[in-house]
Amino acid sequence: MTAIVDTPEEAAALDLPPLLVRRPLEAYLDAHGIGSGAIEATSIGEGHSNVTYLIAREDGAEVVLRRPPRPPLPPSAHDVLREARLLAALESADVRTPGVLVACDDESVIGAPFYVMEKVAGDVMTTSIPEALDAPEQRRKIAEELIDSLVEIHAVDWRACGLEGFGKPQGYLERQLRRFGGLWEVNKTREIAAVDEVTAWLGEHRPEQQAATIVHGDYRLGNTMYAHGAPARLVAIFDWELATIGDPLADLGYLTATYPQPGDDEDALYSLAAVTQREGFPTRDELIARYEEGSGRSMGDLRWYQALALWKSCVFLEGSYKRLLAGTTDDPFFRKLEEWIPELAERTKRVALGG
Repeated sequence: MTAIVDTPEEAAALDLPPLLVRRPLEAYLDAHGIGSGAIEATSIGEGHSNVTYLIAREDGAEVVLRRPPRPPLPPSAHDVLREARLLAALESADVRTPGVLVACDDESVIGAPFYVMEKVAGDVMTTSIPEALDAPEQRRKIAEELIDSLVEIHAVDWRACGLEGFGKPQGYLERQLRRFGGLWEVNKTREIAAVDEVTAWLGEHRPEQQAATIVHGDYRLGNTMYAHGAPARLVAIFDWELATIGDPLADLGYLTATYPQPGDDEDALYSLAAVTQREGFPTRDELIARYEEGSGRSMGDLRWYQALALWKSCVFLEGSYKRLLAGTTDDPFFRKLEEWIPELAERTKRVALGG
């Protein structure tokens, strides 16, 4: 499956559209003063949702480009320009984000909207830990930085950042249930009874919403970067495509529901942060306690928010599996989803209903 071509003519000759077209992109970056010369593009990140490339230019300039995956895409999903707007707004806030250099809505350049951000130096951890941080005291510091950065996100005065209208503060939880319930009907490739049972349970047990904050929507270790060397220091938070204004406990619920600790079996979500099962990493309960202390929010019962997070993940992953069946992606991770999504749905049901 060809991902990168040189010209629009080459792109037009393919059965499936490429993800990058070099010559128009070079001209676009030239026009915006972002490096010069030929482009080398390298896919970076896990690549399971929006697509991320490291763009290296002949003069030595390096930047990062984000674009949606190939269609077909669910309605309103993979909106990279909305993501770019949020990142630009957060540049003035105390949040660890990369700076946005330019956002492009002209699909004639590479075949889709995209944005370009600065390259941040550091390490992303999912299945391995850099040697300098691979010790119990540094592993604990990694997790503490992860929680402290989430507290910072939720402390931002989003109105002062110009994000009025970015999301609807009221009714967030109700809209989440409505939106993802509808998205399941769009994405599903088979009937999974556990998903339907949790859908009903979430509607019947919806809590009162917390005071609105920025919500990242996919906050986990694999979407963050740490500076090279010790001590552990989180320097950038990525993958804001699901961000909105809503209930901050949705982020904490997702983080803790997808954070494996010793004794947890691998599944579609735990596999994305397997390192946290090593000695030194705090337990989920310790993460919750640190967030509660740092934010001043009372946690109550996070179970509903954890179930919401896992249920939404079932919906998203089924959409990815649908793209695999349609032949628009060959991501090997997606091949596991035939079995992993029903298993994840059963775990979601256990979190929600107990047992």
